Amino acid sequence: MPTAVPTLPKGQAHALLAGYRQATGAKRIQLALGAGVAAILLAASGWMAEVRPGTFIDNLGNFTSYLSAITPTLRVETLGPDIASWYWGWRKWLGLLAETVLIAYLGTFAGAIGAFLLCFLASANLVRSKAVRFAARRTLEFCRTVPEIVFALIFVIAFGLGPIVGVLALAIHTVGALGKLFSEIVENIDMKPVEGLTASGASFPETVRFAVVPQVLASFASYALLRFEINVRSAGVMGFVGAGGIGMEFLVAIRNFYYSDVSAILLLLVVTVATIDLGTEWLRGKLGALESQG
Repeated sequence: MPTAVPTLPKGQAHALLAGYRQATGAKRIQLALGAGVAAILLAASGWMAEVRPGTFIDNLGNFTSYLSAITPTLRVETLGPDIASWYWGWRKWLGLLAETVLIAYLGTFAGAIGAFLLCFLASANLVRSKAVRFAARRTLEFCRTVPEIVFALIFVIAFGLGPIVGVLALAIHTVGALGKLFSEIVENIDMKPVEGLTASGASFPETVRFAVVPQVLASFASYALLRFEINVRSAGVMGFVGAGGIGMEFLVAIRNFYYSDVSAILLLLVVTVATIDLGTEWLRGKLGALESQG
């Protein structure tokens, strides 16, 4: 049977409507102010960075012409010989590419160990000493603030050219980047196991080992895999300064206008990074499933 819909008294309805309009009006003012500030910052950034849309449009043809120059000529009737000519140095390039991946792997592995050791000291929920937290956090900030390429230049001067330079540069930067992420994960753990072990007289290493690590290990591994993807790209760039890998060969091809070599090496890098991305994405998915089950 039909029922009557109750209505509010006019005074109460007007009060609610006025409150709603006031709240939405304040929200719109906040959005307008935020958009205005963003527009001002965007304009100031473009001016400081000397962004010139007209210059970009005028020189866009140079970019497209370079892409056209590095694109190899592949004909259906001579596809095999054309590809063989394009990848004439594939043995050398694959060796350097493998070196690049190994540099990224060793740098990530060493950096992850350093981040693992420091992240607990930088976590406010585990360490009460402000001095210890301050020292740990500032160390992590320094490691991730200085770009890898700067560390690589310093180590090239100190140790000379070679893969060890790339490994050290990536390891230090990885300590800072992963240490920050790891510490944030630790600060969001369930503190009940920590409090239980602390109350029973467990030491700090024992508390970390039995109360913290089981909760964060899967997330740590997932972030380490993600960092490995990033380090593969960084290792290729650091070769420009003599830090080993395929980067130096790529730079030589660019500087000497070996157009076919540029596209061949670039394609190898793209395929390698894409393959690593797919593999690590699959592994991170498995780790996430295990973590949710746990």
